[in-house]
Amino acid sequence: MIERDAAFAAEIAERAGALLLDLQRTSGLTGKELGKAGDAKANELLLALLAERRPGDAVLSEESADSPARLSADRVWIIDPLDGTREYGMPGRPDWAVHVALWERGAPGSAITAAAVAQPALSTVYSSARSTVVRGPHERPIFLVSDSRPPEFAAAVAQDLDADLQPMGSAGAKAMAVLRGDADAYLHAGGQWEWDSAAPVGVALAAGLHASRVDGSTLTYNAAHPYLPDLVICRADLADKILTAIAAAT
Repeated sequence: MIERDAAFAAEIAERAGALLLDLQRTSGLTGKELGKAGDAKANELLLALLAERRPGDAVLSEESADSPARLSADRVWIIDPLDGTREYGMPGRPDWAVHVALWERGAPGSAITAAAVAQPALSTVYSSARSTVVRGPHERPIFLVSDSRPPEFAAAVAQDLDADLQPMGSAGAKAMAVLRGDADAYLHAGGQWEWDSAAPVGVALAAGLHASRVDGSTLTYNAAHPYLPDLVICRADLADKILTAIAAAT
């Protein structure tokens, strides 16, 4: 069932991504209005597909009202129909994504058992069932941070580890850049919600990357208040060094 769920997550993330690309091309909208329309239409499609294909499961979506019913459910889909709404509304920006993740009660670790991150502008879908880590040929490590709210500790950590900081939009885009070897780590401490990280973390962990809170604790999902303010996603061999450097800088 896990492989079928992962394939389903990838399928519907890809379909939402295709819808978003078509909306960019044909709607005549730009900026915030395009982002608003993309959020709404991608959410509508994902909810319809989940209701049709996984009718017994609960859903937590950034773009829908939360329901306490998910707290007693055994399976909860955590979705962000358009991660990087601002970047999506800016011509030529590829750093936006669609997140689809499945949380299951009793599963180990983060309890994310299936996940997919679609990057439509790159014609790519990353799945927890088939993604692998690529190590980039960087002379100095590259640490990705939010281009709007980088962590206060980021500069000190980069200096300590002789790394370069690089801004990028969308949590999913940053996490997948680490996966494919374009960067070595993604550091965040500016506030996030579960839908921002569930799918990227699910894909990253399945591929063999490290993913945790900045204090090294496990990222957990389907909480009553679905707020997860910080995370580290990085190559496994860098995890101890990065976590130690963060602790020293905070």
